[in-house]
Amino acid sequence: MPGPLYSIGIDLGTTNSALAFREMEEGSGVGVASVPQLINANEVAAEPLLPSFLYMPGGKEFSAGATALPWGSDAGYIVGRFAQRRGAEVSSRLVSSAKSWLSYSAVDRTAAILPWKAAEGVTRISPVEASAAYLRHLRMAWENEHPDAPFATQEVLVTIPASFDAVARELTEKAAQAAGFSNVTMLEEPQAAFYAWIERHEDWRQRIGKGDLVLVVDIGGGTTDFTLISVSEREGQLQLDRVAVGDHILLGGDNIDLALAHTVAAELAARGTKVDAFQLQALWNNCRLAKEKLLDPVSPASSVPVTILGKGSSLIGGTIKATLSREQVEQVLEGFLPRVASTEFPQKPRVAGLQEMGLPYASDAAITRHLARFLRQGDSMARPTHVLFNGGVLHAPFVRERLLSVLNGWLSEEGAAEIQPLTGEDLMHAVARGAAYYGAARHGKGVRIRGGISRSYYVGIETAMPAVPGIPAPVKAFTVAQFGMEEGTSLQMPGREFGLVVGETAEFRFLSSTQRKLDAPGTLIDDFGEELEELSPVQVKLESAGHAGELVTVSLETVITETGMLQLWCVARDGRRWKLEFNVREK
Repeated sequence: MPGPLYSIGIDLGTTNSALAFREMEEGSGVGVASVPQLINANEVAAEPLLPSFLYMPGGKEFSAGATALPWGSDAGYIVGRFAQRRGAEVSSRLVSSAKSWLSYSAVDRTAAILPWKAAEGVTRISPVEASAAYLRHLRMAWENEHPDAPFATQEVLVTIPASFDAVARELTEKAAQAAGFSNVTMLEEPQAAFYAWIERHEDWRQRIGKGDLVLVVDIGGGTTDFTLISVSEREGQLQLDRVAVGDHILLGGDNIDLALAHTVAAELAARGTKVDAFQLQALWNNCRLAKEKLLDPVSPASSVPVTILGKGSSLIGGTIKATLSREQVEQVLEGFLPRVASTEFPQKPRVAGLQEMGLPYASDAAITRHLARFLRQGDSMARPTHVLFNGGVLHAPFVRERLLSVLNGWLSEEGAAEIQPLTGEDLMHAVARGAAYYGAARHGKGVRIRGGISRSYYVGIETAMPAVPGIPAPVKAFTVAQFGMEEGTSLQMPGREFGLVVGETAEFRFLSSTQRKLDAPGTLIDDFGEELEELSPVQVKLESAGHAGELVTVSLETVITETGMLQLWCVARDGRRWKLEFNVREK
């Protein structure tokens, strides 16, 4: 069977999603796909990004065929640019921030809860279904453009934040399956952004090396994420290890746009014109467009007009006009990027006894304070040597320069050298481009930085023996992953079989070792003393159609995913499979 023709990388973003691709030929470059989407009723255009918004139209809101796409699908909702624009006018029908809902453990992420503030009668969907809708749109756009390269037969990678927990990762995978992805690999966004930088710089080995510590700062439309990646060397090859990951902070470009909208609204109020909630929503969207023009490095504009509809019936006489200046934008950004000490952390507000249910937005808007807390986990501060910027907000030179200035101030106080920016990447598409590059590298068509696990891992096997009062049954350690096993690889251990308890809650014990590096997978150790460290046990009920407590004969398979999860599969003789999973990357 022939291999895939393309490697496809998908950035499933909070505010925008993107698709990049690379042919599976040595030396091929990475391209960014233009995504056909509705930009108005009866108007389809291809754009470089797919806004991650979904709009639920009313029954007779649009005429028949007005929301049709080139591939003829009519799912009863609108995705992309037109959804974003229409939703700014009718916010109770707009689904946004599905990715953030997907990572929010306080709600049932598989329940139909979006739009969160939907009007009565509006159809709701789950965060998983909304994510699937964006992924499905990208799949259909690809197949419409590449009929000779069916999506199902390509190498497909979908990126996720490093801060996603195991449930959010699994739900993203379910969304991909619901969107028709038959075989998908998950890749963490900081790693993808790093690969995008490598793809653009053939001399990357001269820019970073053993002992370097790279800070990845990702500020998108709705979220901010920080990650630290160390650069080490093993057997003559550079290796990347994610050594720290911050919280998934709901703070980003949307907050800045809202602050600008309030700035303009305050100016209008001073002139005697008050805007209502509906007009503020429109002002929010228009301020985003004005901000992007003013912060564009090649734009000469010092101010941009902002216009919204008034409350009267006249479309011309009823318009409200204002102006947003570059100076105003930079003043607002100062509030999000204040110069603070490295010991100044986000402020905790007084907690109200009753709160409206919704996403856990960051209460402190100072991104630099969140960065200070991330870098100073204990008494000392991490000292990154390089910084890699990602996300649309960092497209603005002002934002990059302020962050560099703050970071260098902290490092100077610590007696460390100035941080070096890793520049030259397309910030809006870096994650998708890097995923596409990595997918081809997995097939030997590019540089793949090795990422082996730093320990050997074992599962506890309880010994069968007669019961003795006060003496527990001895536990043997079965090696399931050896030190250095690479992420993105798997292995089978059919030589030994064990009894697996299914149908009722049981405890599984896992152990690890940094000392025993030569234990081959499949090795059973009777007496391991203190050389193995026991991890937190996993209590889980593995479902079964049989009776509770059924003992099934199984062999074991190990998978180390690209996102650093060790998956231990228990495989029965009749083909049934159960999965145990835990993170092998140290935070």
